Amino acid sequence: MRVKTSTVSLSTGRKRGLSQSIYWKQRYLLLLFLPAIAYFIIFHYIPLYGVIIAFKDYKFNEGILGSPWVGLEHFRMLFGMESFWQVFRNTIIIGFWKLVFGFPAPILFALFLNEVQHSTPKKIVQTISYLPHFVSWVIMGGILTQLLSPSTGPINIALKAMGFEPIYFLADPKWFRGVLVASHVWKSIGWGSIVYFAALSSVDQEIYEAAMIDGAGRFQRMFRITIPEITPVITIMLILAAGSLIKDDFDQVFNLYNSNVLSVGDVLSTYTYRAGLVDMEYSFATAVELFKNVISVTLVLLTNFASKRINDYGIW
Repeated sequence: MRVKTSTVSLSTGRKRGLSQSIYWKQRYLLLLFLPAIAYFIIFHYIPLYGVIIAFKDYKFNEGILGSPWVGLEHFRMLFGMESFWQVFRNTIIIGFWKLVFGFPAPILFALFLNEVQHSTPKKIVQTISYLPHFVSWVIMGGILTQLLSPSTGPINIALKAMGFEPIYFLADPKWFRGVLVASHVWKSIGWGSIVYFAALSSVDQEIYEAAMIDGAGRFQRMFRITIPEITPVITIMLILAAGSLIKDDFDQVFNLYNSNVLSVGDVLSTYTYRAGLVDMEYSFATAVELFKNVISVTLVLLTNFASKRINDYGIW
């Protein structure tokens, strides 16, 4: 027993010494993490104490700590409001369709562009697809307003030329959600494909050569080799995307919606904006945002759990 104990302690000591020596050798590289760590501590973790105003009747002159506690009063009021459930329903519907169309779009884009043999057109298409990501939603909103204008927009001009009536895309509740989903895909497809291009570059080319010798066609190689090889990356990105089901894009909706489409386009972020910054009900707005974040984290955890059960891939 003494020999075994001493052997185990010796092995543990060697492992600790090895890990410490590795960290010490890479100490200058580890210093590069300090700005990122400082950023998250200062701007993401320290402000978390402000969440407590969701359980207080926050008064600006009394401060966060001096404001009186009200417990779950804001949440009771929130869940009893019919307007909140309408906004919540809009958020889920828009988030669901964004996930259905927005998640596979960069995957398909990367897969098909990966089949292009000539590098020049491939790079041109990639560059063009990245550009919308760097354009703010303020500018994108102006571009979409001009494109979808019922009188001067090229889309409606084409519809009139074909004998159809003009469509008020941004003012018609039947079309507004579709515009949100389509513009989301347009803006994110190029940038979102970068991760999948990186995953595709790591696939061993010898596997493709062996499959070609066996007579596998292009689509067979895609479905039998490429997709299975990048499945871990797809799974991780799906888990992360699950949280965005309820985390709507405030900039997009705020710059595109109007009073005509509030019934289908008003989402939790715009609802929080009006409650917090317009009506100055800071505690109520914090309660709405806290509820949204709890749902988002729960979705990520459930998706990760399901993924681990299905294909053994997950974030942790």
